Formats: sequence, structure tokens, C-alpha cells
Amino acid sequence: MEFTVITPEDFKTTSWSGGTTTQLYIDPPTADYAKRDFNFRLSSASVEIEKSDFTRLPGVSRKIMVLDGKIIITHENQYAKTLNKFDTDAFKGDWKTTAEGTCTDFNLMTTGKTQGALFALIIKKPEVEEIVIDDSWNWLFFYVFSGKVSVNMESEMPILKEGHLLAVNKLTSERVHVNAIENSEVVVVAIATI
Repeated sequence: MEFTVITPEDFKTTSWSGGTTTQLYIDPPTADYAKRDFNFRLSSASVEIEKSDFTRLPGVSRKIMVLDGKIIITHENQYAKTLNKFDTDAFKGDWKTTAEGTCTDFNLMTTGKTQGALFALIIKKPEVEEIVIDDSWNWLFFYVFSGKVSVNMESEMPILKEGHLLAVNKLTSERVHVNAIENSEVVVVAIATI
């Protein structure tokens, strides 16, 4: 099992039509989001205007989770859905998508046969959450939206503060334990690359 703790100083923030977006992780590391040559990408965005248009991304599967705020996401000729805190939506990148409302969100983008799952842990000190690792997962990510946790992986226990991202690959354990040092909100991403 290999892991890296990535801190906010390492993230890359850029502007988009509705606010800012921060790239948290891209695979492979040499990939360029603008060229769309990634297997997967994790990011967090702020939606700062009341009505915004999502960038169209043909060939990209998208999952979005609201971390703070509330939006109504509309996929033209598909459906509309209200997303409150920690609600998620999965959609195709080439859909014409708009949002009403302001929020901070978390985004997972995958291409090709790469697949991902996205869920939130809300844990209070001193609770411990156990995550059972699926055999198909190649990567596991923990993004601390608020609070402070330690992640118990075999003999390693990295401590993550607010804004930190833990990237784990070459998974060898069957379980990982997330320990709340403070009341915490953590986004967990599991990636299966085929």
C-alpha cells in the first residue's frame, strides 16, 4: 500500500465562468486537464453566481457532490435535481448542464473504462468509521472538508487536517479505519481502473 498526503499548497486553482475550480488530483500526473488526456481527476469548485453553465466534456463521466450550499442541477432533455449538502449526481460530460444556486462542490471525472464512486463520511470525535475495500479498487482518496482525522492503513496512520487529500494506491488491506480526532466531514473516492 502506497500513500501520499497532498496539502492545499500543492493544489492548482483556476477560474471558470461561474467561480473558481481547484484541481486536487489528476491521473496520470503528466495529464493535462485542458487536453482531456486524464484517466481520472478530482477537483473542488465554487459556484459563485446564481445561474451557471457547466463546461461540456465529451467522453468524460462526471460525479458531483455538494459540500456546502444548495443547487438545482439541470441536464437539458434529461432531468433536473436539487442537490443539498452531500447529495450527489452522476451525468455525462457532453450533456448540456446548468446549475441554479451557489455552492462549493466536489467533482470526480473519469474517462475510458475508469470508474469511480463518491460518498461522504460525517464522523464525530472519537468515532471510527470502517471502510471495506472492494477488490476492484485501485485507488482510495480521502478529502477532509472539515475537521481532522487519522486514517489507519495497516501500520500507517497519516493525520489529515481540513483541506488535506490522502491518495492511497496499491491497496493491500481489506479494511481502512478513519478515526475522528475532531468532528469531521470527509469525502471518500474509490477508483477502479480497468
